[in-house]
Order: sequence, then structure tokens, then C-alpha cells
Amino acid sequence: MCGINGIINFNHTNVNEADLLKMMKLIKHRGPDDQGVFLNKNIGFGFVRLSIIDLSAAGHQPFKSADGRYTMVFNGEIFNYLELRNELESKGIKFNTKTDTEVLLNAYIFYGEEALNKLNGMWAMVVYDSLLNTVFISRDRFGIKPFYYYYNQNSFYFSSEIPALLSVIPTKPTANYDAIFDYMVFNKTDQSTSTFFNGILKLNHGHKITIDLNNTNQEISPVEWYNLENKVKNTTGFKNASEFKEELKRAIKLRLRSDVPVGVCLSGGLDSSTISSLIIDEFQHKDLQTFSSVFDDSFSGNEKNFIDLYKDKPGKRNFVTPTYLSLLNDLDKFVTCHAEPLPSTGPYAQFKVMELAKNNVVVTIDGQGADEYLAGYHYFFGFYFKDLLLKLKLWTLVKEIFFYLKIHRSLFGIKTFLFFLLPKNLRTKAKVSNVGYLNETFVKNHKHNGVIADSLYGSGSLKESLINHFNYKLEHLLKWEDRNSMYFSIEARVPYLDYQLVEKSLATNSNLIIKNGMTKHILRESMKGVLDEKIRMRVDKNGFDTPQDYWFRTPEWQNKIGEIISSESFKNRGIVDPEKAKIKYKKHLNNEISIAKEIWKWIHLELWFRKFIDNA
Repeated sequence: MCGINGIINFNHTNVNEADLLKMMKLIKHRGPDDQGVFLNKNIGFGFVRLSIIDLSAAGHQPFKSADGRYTMVFNGEIFNYLELRNELESKGIKFNTKTDTEVLLNAYIFYGEEALNKLNGMWAMVVYDSLLNTVFISRDRFGIKPFYYYYNQNSFYFSSEIPALLSVIPTKPTANYDAIFDYMVFNKTDQSTSTFFNGILKLNHGHKITIDLNNTNQEISPVEWYNLENKVKNTTGFKNASEFKEELKRAIKLRLRSDVPVGVCLSGGLDSSTISSLIIDEFQHKDLQTFSSVFDDSFSGNEKNFIDLYKDKPGKRNFVTPTYLSLLNDLDKFVTCHAEPLPSTGPYAQFKVMELAKNNVVVTIDGQGADEYLAGYHYFFGFYFKDLLLKLKLWTLVKEIFFYLKIHRSLFGIKTFLFFLLPKNLRTKAKVSNVGYLNETFVKNHKHNGVIADSLYGSGSLKESLINHFNYKLEHLLKWEDRNSMYFSIEARVPYLDYQLVEKSLATNSNLIIKNGMTKHILRESMKGVLDEKIRMRVDKNGFDTPQDYWFRTPEWQNKIGEIISSESFKNRGIVDPEKAKIKYKKHLNNEISIAKEIWKWIHLELWFRKFIDNA
């Protein structure tokens, strides 16, 4: 797990090493253990290392092939590297190290781009072929590891994080208002190649780029190498819960491979509790440390009671309690860490969990990803109801709505059902109307029917909606986890995103995903006798949540929020109508409404503008 940077000059001018070092300094938190530079005239790679597999100097990057032809920088982990190494050795390939880095490069040399289909892991990799004078770039299937780039007619710049790019690109950064519109209206980011910065792009998950340096007229054209929908069509789903359990155990076991201490981020929910229980009970890790954020009982999202069910288990439970004062004190650090706005303070709880874990472990494992293919979010009921209606399964629809209302005592699933039936233009209009504080000119200029209103909210079946969540929603959650963990020099692993587990789960019949008003049916069934029933049959979902509604009513935050929404800069953005914002905030203070997520979006967006645009 590391950080990678690079500069490629199409005009054949030499790369300035000082620029690479500047970029590396800005991502040093990603790799405090080692660093290296590769320079070859118009090609330059920079690397910072967090040592996980083979802690010796053998893992130093940039990594060269034995014959010196290939040079690679690679961020991530290849979890099946031992199996892949054995396969390559059987074909006569010799190895000089025990690293997954050498396995990855040799797999690419032997199999070419087909090697990507053999990898089980998370990665962003760049390989320079000095003989053919080409550069090959690829990103993992689901976007667990980041890759950002900027290019013009003269140069191509890349990095694991955006601030490193901002330090060297030749233009002053400007804001991408279409991305801001999606953030403000839909609470979504990262659903396309765009970022919040014009000109700075991300390589989409499951995509690759090939740069031919013999061609002076460069066109950077990413190509998809992995298509989840096609894979699912050709995959046999799980028939029962025991099959699912065995596949999940295999995915977790692979991700326990490490030469440094491994812990678990334990939220108290079904997904992370499943991982913790399997590691402790099935794999006999009696010294497992877990890390959790907890609050007092006045906060309905407090998970402490569920986490306490593990107090007699082997290992050590570690806790942190984020507060309104800690967020205020960490505000600049948190904004800097993420470099793009976030739609809630939920990731801040994870930020503090990673800070807590920093002095105890180097690798964490958590439950990210299960919600996307096991329909963990509450609004998936709306997709399922729509699916049943369109397939005219009316009796099943009536039965599922009955169970939903009986178990959840909420109309949210019904409301989302009706919302998803709307035409895409009305879905956007409804979302804009629901926000209610945006500047009218901003809405008029940037209102568009993109992939959120169309593909994400327009899915025609439950399976289609789950696949679309992988394509258009999951990546921003992975980005936040990457930033939170790597800021504290921690590698975060996500076993639920083992690609074989994902493909088989998405190929499974919908009635094993949602059944009798309960989501994640197959996971719950697989955990009978493993999890405490209070956790196994939980119907609420909190994840990393915070009491942000209360926080933003405190005097300290009133001062901060008041300063921001009354400032000239906030007004002059032309995004939020300050007077409407003030009215809504006053209602929030009077407990008439609770809109902390909206308030946070105002705050974070304005602070982002000040740090990354105004002061660039």
C-alpha cells in the first residue's frame, strides 16, 4: 500500500525531479517507510511506501524487471499473489523477492494485459516499457485504489491524490460546477470521470490507459477492461447461505495475509460484526484488535450496545468518541485530507477510528461494499418494489410491502418506490425542490439529467440497481475510506469486494437478497449460530454515523456556521442562497427541522473553495 506519482512529457523535454519530489512530499502520509524516484528523460515516476508484504528493501519501488526493460509503480495489494507466484514459477519464471510487487510485474510481462483478469486485489499500477516506449496504466475492478490525472498537449501528470497534482500542473485550479450540482442535489460524487476540479480526472474503476510515446499527437482514451454486468450474466449465483459463507470466508482469509498487525473496524452492524466473528471464531485470531466510534446513549445511532456483545471475545476492543469540539479542531485537517467536499460528517467518525488505529495496527479490515450487492440501504426496498411491479409479481409485491411496513414501521420504502417510478426529468426536479436553498441561476445553469437521475435512480430491477450502485455510487465511499486510512498511514482492506464474491452475489436470485421485509437475507442466514441474534437480525443501519444534528446546534458551531453563511465569499459563489440558508438554519436551531447534512454541505463546500480554489 503506497502512493504513486508521475510525469510524462510528450514533447520529449526532461522531467524535473524537483516536481516529482514536491508531489511525493504531499502524499508522504501514504508511504512513510520508504520512497524512490525513477527518471528517464521525459519519463518520471515517484513512489512512497507503506510496507505490508515483505518489509525488506526488496519491496522498494519504482520496481524494475530483472532485465531492466520494465519499470513499475504500484499502489495496492494483490491478495492472491502466492497462488499467482506458484503459477508463474511452474512456467519457469524466477523470483528474487517475496513481494506481491514482483509477482504483479512478472504476471504483466508474461500474460500481458490478460494478467488483470487473474488479479484478486486492489491496485493502481503504471508500467513503463523502455523497449516499446509505452506506458500502461490500470485500476482495479471496483475503484478501491485511487488514480487521478491531468494532461495537456505537452504532458501527462498522475497521482494517488489530487493535491499532489495541484502542486505541479501548469494551470490554476477552477471549480467543476456540474460536480457541485450533483453533490448539493443528490449527495453523490465520483459517479463519472470528473472531479470537483476542472481538468483533473480520475481513471474509472475497471479501466486502463495505454500511452504510446512514439506518437507525438497523444489522445488519452481510457478503455474498460472489466465489465461487471457482463461478468454477472456469465456467473452462477449462490444457491444457499452455506455457499455464500464459504466464499466470504475465502475472501477474508486472503485479506489476512500480512507481515504487519491487522485489525478490524467494528461498527456494531451486521457486515463488520460478521467479519470480526469469522476472524476470531473461524480463523482463531485470538489477539484481534477492533476499532470503533461510540457516543453516549442520547444519540440514537450509538452502536456501543452492539459492540459490547464482543467484550468477552478474545482480543482487544478500542473506542473513540468524536465530538463537536474535536470536529471543530480537526476541521482544517479533515478538509485537507479529503481535498474534495463530502456530503455528511459520517466519514469524520471513520477518520477518528483510523486515527485511533494508527498506533496499534498497520492494516484494517472492514465491511465496506456489502450494502451494494446485498441491498443494505433502506431505499433498495423501493427498487425491489418497482422490480416486482414491472414483472407483474403483484402478490409478492403486496406481501413484501406488508412485511416492510410491519418490520420497519416506516413509509420511506414506499416513498422511494414512488420516486423511482417518476420520469428522470421529474426525479431531478423533485430532488432540487427538496433541497430548497439553492440559487435559482445556479440550478438553471447546471441542472442536468446525468447518470444519477437516469441510470442510478432509473434502474428497472433490483439486480440492475445493485450493479448500477457498483458503477455509479460505491466509488465515493471507497475514496473516503482510502483518504481516511492513508492519512494515518493505514491500509484498509475490504473483503466483501472480493470480485468472485461480488459476481456470485449479484448473480443470485433477488429473493435471497430481500425476503419478507429484510435485506441481506443470504448473509443473515449464513451467520446463524455465528453472530449474536441481536446483531444478525438488526433492521436499522447506522454505519459510521455522528450526532451531527446536535453538534450544529452548539454555540461553538453556531459561531462557525454563522460566519460562513454570512460571509461575502459564500454569497458570491452563487450556489446557495444565503437568506434561504439562514432561514433553514434558524429552523434547525429551533428543532423545527433537522438538516445537519445540508448544513455540512454548505460548510465543507465553502471551506473547500477557500483552501483549494481561492488560495491555490
